[in-house]
Amino acid sequence: MTDMFFTKTHEWLRNEDGNVCVGITNHAQELLGDMVFVELPEVGESFSAGDELGVVESVKAASDFYAPIDGEVIAVNDTLIENPSMVNSDPEGTGWLVKMKPKSDDRAHLLTAEEYQNELEE
Repeated sequence: MTDMFFTKTHEWLRNEDGNVCVGITNHAQELLGDMVFVELPEVGESFSAGDELGVVESVKAASDFYAPIDGEVIAVNDTLIENPSMVNSDPEGTGWLVKMKPKSDDRAHLLTAEEYQNELEE
């Protein structure tokens, strides 16, 4: 998908009407295994790129996930609280984590799908 970008810390983001939807990549969920808990930030909280947004916890490990951009959280996927396994079944769709309103258009640090794939292969 050309509207998706990635981070070296395995988050994806997709542009949605001027805002961005954020989640962890399929690669990340495969490494972590079956999700059992998701901790999400509060709506209205602001973050800088690289700040810890929350935690995804699997039967194997807990892992922080990070803000891919500077912005404000405008929505969280509350469905994941009751059903964290959605992150496993559809990490780049219904398993999204948060939606953010960007504070700037600085996306130079983000990776295209091809660049992210190259990172995984290194």
